[in-house]
Amino acid sequence: MRVRRVEEYIWIIFVVLLCPCDGSASQISYSISEEVNKGTVVGNLAKDLNLNIQELDSRDLRVVSSDSKNYFDVDRRSGSLFVNERIDREALCPNTAECSVRIQAVMSDPMAVHRIEVKILDINDNPPEFIEQSHALEIFESRSPGERYLLPIAVDADAGSNSVKTYKLSQNEYFSLDVQSGGEHGVSAELVLQKALDREKQPVIDLILTAADGGKPVRTGTLSIHIIVRDVNDNTPVFSKSLYKVRVNEGTVRGSAIIKLNATDFDDGMNSKIVYSFVKRGKVDPSLKFDLHAETGEITLKGALDYEETSAYELRIEAKDQGHDPRSTHTKLLIEVLDENDNAPEISVTSLMTPVREDAELGTIVALVTVSDRDGGSNGVTSCKVVGSVPFKLKSNYKNDYSLVVDGPLDREKTSVYDVTIEATDEGSPPLSSNRIITVQLSDVNDNAPRFMEPVINAYVKENSPQGSKIYQMNASDPDLDVNSKLTYSLMDTHPRNVPVLSALTINSDTGEIVSLQSFDFEKLKTFQFKVQATDSGVPPLSSNVTVKVFILDENDNSPEILAPYSDLGSVNSENIPYSAEAGYFVAKIRAVDADSGYNALLSYHLSEPKGNNLFRIGTSSGEIRTKRRMSDNDLKTHPLVVLVSDNGEPSLSATVSIDVVVVESSADIQTQFRHVTMKEENFSDLNLYLLIAIVAVSSIFLLSLVTLIAVRCHRTDSDFSRYSPPMITTHPDGSWSYSKSTQQYDVCFSSDTLKSDVVVFPAPFPPVDAELISINGGDTFTRTQTLPTKEKVRWK
Repeated sequence: MRVRRVEEYIWIIFVVLLCPCDGSASQISYSISEEVNKGTVVGNLAKDLNLNIQELDSRDLRVVSSDSKNYFDVDRRSGSLFVNERIDREALCPNTAECSVRIQAVMSDPMAVHRIEVKILDINDNPPEFIEQSHALEIFESRSPGERYLLPIAVDADAGSNSVKTYKLSQNEYFSLDVQSGGEHGVSAELVLQKALDREKQPVIDLILTAADGGKPVRTGTLSIHIIVRDVNDNTPVFSKSLYKVRVNEGTVRGSAIIKLNATDFDDGMNSKIVYSFVKRGKVDPSLKFDLHAETGEITLKGALDYEETSAYELRIEAKDQGHDPRSTHTKLLIEVLDENDNAPEISVTSLMTPVREDAELGTIVALVTVSDRDGGSNGVTSCKVVGSVPFKLKSNYKNDYSLVVDGPLDREKTSVYDVTIEATDEGSPPLSSNRIITVQLSDVNDNAPRFMEPVINAYVKENSPQGSKIYQMNASDPDLDVNSKLTYSLMDTHPRNVPVLSALTINSDTGEIVSLQSFDFEKLKTFQFKVQATDSGVPPLSSNVTVKVFILDENDNSPEILAPYSDLGSVNSENIPYSAEAGYFVAKIRAVDADSGYNALLSYHLSEPKGNNLFRIGTSSGEIRTKRRMSDNDLKTHPLVVLVSDNGEPSLSATVSIDVVVVESSADIQTQFRHVTMKEENFSDLNLYLLIAIVAVSSIFLLSLVTLIAVRCHRTDSDFSRYSPPMITTHPDGSWSYSKSTQQYDVCFSSDTLKSDVVVFPAPFPPVDAELISINGGDTFTRTQTLPTKEKVRWK
């Protein structure tokens, strides 16, 4: 074995001239004999490719072939190309003079492809063989010396110098052997008559024909020739030509005439009547493809011709007369088959990298493509391209060898599989083409961060919810696959409004379920926000976060609280009224507050005791106690009243206060709260007077401004309130009134005879829920006419 350096250099120069822009393709030629042992080194591939031994593993040097068997492989430790399978040249390349195996050496990082041609050298491992064990000849004794008889040829599976080179004939006195060299068609032998035959002296002659090849050592094969000497026909048929040539298109229809042969015999009668027949030589049987008319010598096409199977036929035809002593002659007919474009190109693919990473760089090799066409000439010249709009293209490596490479950005989330159609077309007329589909699958890369459906998430939780209550179920998505799309959730360490989120909440890292670690009090904390981070499991991991706003929903967990002066526990509350008090006389005003919000803080006042009281009534919304009628002599002097203050929650909570109303004879006996305040008249100075005047003036201006504001808002045109619903004002029998809009309501209560005037304002709700406006009819019943907010109630005094 040796590397043919001169041939290698010629191939390399040829490749450089063909592909001046592509440095990744080259060709190296080696030669090796057939039937060598496995492991036999063909050549040092690393040295011939100018590679360091250390690069072979890192660059993943490997040998690929489109053959069914891997005849060769490469040893990465030494860089040697060695035989991997038994090589039989006769089986690999039957009936061909030259035999070679084409393989490709492929390396990565960067990707490089080198074409290797290994020529398989023939060894003399097959002896010549005759198809027949014996051959019989009938020769009339009248034959003259010099006549020739064509002998069967021997077949040798070997090629070149190892094929049949000569024939030898056993010693005899009548015949000699004329060996003729047919060039590329081999050698043939003819039996030449040297001496006239004498049937009476020797009727049968047995000879041995020996065929010898040119190998070392020489191998031989033998044939027994049995010659029967017969009597008298002295003229031999003669063909008009010793060699006939004809050209036939491979698409010629069966039954078409090919040629008509002509032979003549100068004898008369049956001795001159000629019969034509094929001479079978070796394994080739002409009668399978052609018909020969025995009497006319016309040859017609019997079977289909295929230029790719056989480009030429060499036939031997015998002409024999019909005399008692038949004489025959033979001629050669060479039929050349003309090629037609009847074979579409064939595409073979060797995949190298699948699946392909979606972040693969431009020029990354995906597969190796080889195109072949069995036709010859321009019919066998092919071109190859990628059909359709795909991010791949074909890059020419060497002649009909291509690389399918990445030609555009890949995104597995948009397209995970590409069916790349490769079309090969020849240059025949008309041109033929064929397609091959390569399925390229993309592998996922962690190039997408998790996504939340909304930038801000609102979550709601009732106050006093037990620890472990579910607040919200987080849900993020990641278009990546497998581990790249597996998400984990976490709370970001923030302290909004001094709320330590990590101690108040927890999140299930796998499911994203947020649960509370404590209960919440709406009266202390109404809302807070924090951030949740979703992180995938890719390398490197990608993450995104979202803001979660938590709103605490109010629960009716606070009872109304009675305000001073009736709030002291255990104290006796009493109020005096004159006996002469008219109906509607102001007795007292009960004030209460509720720490809850909305309906839970909307209070109503009722007299729970005594039952059926017809002397006093209380404003349901204002808490003012007034007389229903004038006093009579039958009325008691002391009236114990129990006032029930209830909120509007579910369930409703309440508080009570007891007041004793004492009837006195004259109004001079009535003492108010202010009479308990002793004032020293001697201390009243001009400064006190000025202060009193200033307080009265400021109070008057405030009341006047408030009344003016209400009047202006009530008399605005509809266009001024186009974005609001019409306002609603409700008056009450006790002298109070309510004013509301669609967005929020102000409940303002005034009384001409109260010691103090209260303004109660219910601001807009948060979060918004339905509430209602309370108006009081003459019968002290509720009429719900509009929505009230549920936020905390603010009271101004």
